[in-house]
Amino acid sequence: MIGTIRQRFRQWWQSRIPLTDTWTLTQRNVYILPTRAGWMLAITLLVLLVASINYQLNLGYLLTFMLAGAAVIGMHVTHGNLRGVTMNLIAGRADSTPGNGSIGQIFAGSTANIEVRLSHTRKSQRPSLGLALLDDAHSPHWAWADIPAQGSSTVNVAFKAERRGLHRVPVLQAETRYPLGTFRVWTVWRPKSEVLVYPAPEPHAPALPSGEPRSGGAGAARVQQSGEFDGVRAYRRGDPLKLVVWKKAAKSDELVSRDTQQSQRYELWLDYAACATTEHEAKLSRLTAWVIAADKLGSDYGLRIPGREIKPASGEAHKRACLEALALC
Repeated sequence: MIGTIRQRFRQWWQSRIPLTDTWTLTQRNVYILPTRAGWMLAITLLVLLVASINYQLNLGYLLTFMLAGAAVIGMHVTHGNLRGVTMNLIAGRADSTPGNGSIGQIFAGSTANIEVRLSHTRKSQRPSLGLALLDDAHSPHWAWADIPAQGSSTVNVAFKAERRGLHRVPVLQAETRYPLGTFRVWTVWRPKSEVLVYPAPEPHAPALPSGEPRSGGAGAARVQQSGEFDGVRAYRRGDPLKLVVWKKAAKSDELVSRDTQQSQRYELWLDYAACATTEHEAKLSRLTAWVIAADKLGSDYGLRIPGREIKPASGEAHKRACLEALALC
């Protein structure tokens, strides 16, 4: 019951925080509360004050008020250590537009990094600043950084992408307890960017499917025993260098060339309907594995999924387009 109320309150509270990729910390969005050590210090000060009053101890008064003054100054320093810091989601690591490098290539079930730049313009250093995911289900894993005077520092926060699709960057929290550890100053940040998570590739996917005859062609395509699409052949003296498949040559130490005649007659299509499984997610995982395998071979390949068809091509841009289509399927 208490956990449900707490979760609903947190959801309501977070909904009031604006979505932004640049978060500047001011008195309006920085919060402070005593830590356990701070509460213990408060109880100790109360006991010292009662004892000093009871026994009329002048040195007791001196000790009590000196410790209380140090705690108040520490509270001010702790709050000022986080206030004035600007947090930026580094461009190119997370992007609201799918396909523009949203935190690299992330597959479902894998761990990705969120790269954040912490900066400020004041002449004092900002030591011991921590950044972590705001996650009730797991203990936060803090990434700590020290910001030099009028400088910046970069922090990487890891998170695990559980499901494929387009997801918003997880909610982050930043905090500091410098210098005494008696107060915790923190803030909550909701980045606006989104992360595109690709389906997890099937661990032991079957060989690539056979090529389909082009329109006007005849015959059936062949598949090598290694499971590779038969669009390459052994290098022959006089073959143009542009036909050499360098990726495959680097792995096998043997030069191979594209079979232009074969590639003119057959096309490699990765078809959703051709996957020998009934589960939707299993089909997407198999197609993801095939896309990666075909890209490593340097072959031209096309993709057919429900409601969309991507024509055969090759290269990093084509691979990313296919993976994005599978992620959003």
